[in-house]
Amino acid sequence: MPSASSLPDHLQGVLFDFDGTLAPNLDLPDMRRQVVALTEAYDVPEPVYAELYIVEIITAASNWLQTQATERAADYHTQAHRLITEFELAAAAQTQPFPGIHSTLEGLRQQGLRLGVVTRNCRAAVLQVFPDLLDYVDTLHARDDTEFLKPDPRHLQKCLQTLAIEPQLAAMVGDGALDMHAGHELNMYCVGVLSGSSDHPRLQQAGAHTVLADCLGLLV
Repeated sequence: MPSASSLPDHLQGVLFDFDGTLAPNLDLPDMRRQVVALTEAYDVPEPVYAELYIVEIITAASNWLQTQATERAADYHTQAHRLITEFELAAAAQTQPFPGIHSTLEGLRQQGLRLGVVTRNCRAAVLQVFPDLLDYVDTLHARDDTEFLKPDPRHLQKCLQTLAIEPQLAAMVGDGALDMHAGHELNMYCVGVLSGSSDHPRLQQAGAHTVLADCLGLLV
């Protein structure tokens, strides 16, 4: 007998964030510091990228360098993306999925739910951490697979289209406020988990309908 789900009965699918949700978080503050240091080395003014997420820093700085009629934009873009990919792969080599995640995903699929992963991480790093992920979920939409990244809801929309599920019939599960923001914008059922970067008040403020200690709480 499949385990019962703590999710609403009307749902047909679940999207998961990866880092901090299915596996331990990357050291994103350190990654951001390294990207900022590289960006400063290319003389990009701080107001161009202040307060942005990591990938958005690279995009904003590349666009600024292009406006300066310099050939350094392409070089910066290549170096910055190489930096974050190498960082992700190095971290992935020392990381495994959280205990119990395999059985949780299996239990949700036994309920007939279609499952997807939407992550800002690169596909190679995700599959290094969780080599058999695609045996447990129906689709993976990593940074390499989409033009738009969370918190842009189009990242989630693309995954939902692959699963053939309307947003209001799916849940978004993640440890970050940006997961909740993106899911809430699509009128998804939003589940925050405390296994990553955010606390209960922040997840609730960002739009979480419920907050769990971790993904194992999805099965009851």
